[in-house]
Amino acid sequence: MTRRAMMAGILMLVSTTFAFAADFVGRWECTFNTPNGDIQLVFRFKVDGARLTGSVETPNGNVDLEDGKIDGDKISFNTHLGDAVVKHTGTISGDSIQLAVEGPWGHSDMTLKRAEEKKK
Repeated sequence: MTRRAMMAGILMLVSTTFAFAADFVGRWECTFNTPNGDIQLVFRFKVDGARLTGSVETPNGNVDLEDGKIDGDKISFNTHLGDAVVKHTGTISGDSIQLAVEGPWGHSDMTLKRAEEKKK
């Protein structure tokens, strides 16, 4: 009996973790301020357990996410800008993600907002 209760508790915990992680799934938009003007970015996140994948749509084309991870309400992933690695870490809160970005230019912060998929 105790064993069944323990298994049920573990299954509920795992289910809750996956359900919460699913909140990252979808299309997220932001405006990134640069010295050369504002850039519109679209992040498309996919979740497989604790693994985060997807891409970032930039004015210069799409960039794949690499080494993506989810830990509760936190995410981390890398992208490349030329040969440079750009590191991203963030925290979700409702329909926004606060993202810290470390790249060749130094540190930046951005806020991603959940967005509807656009019909083609």
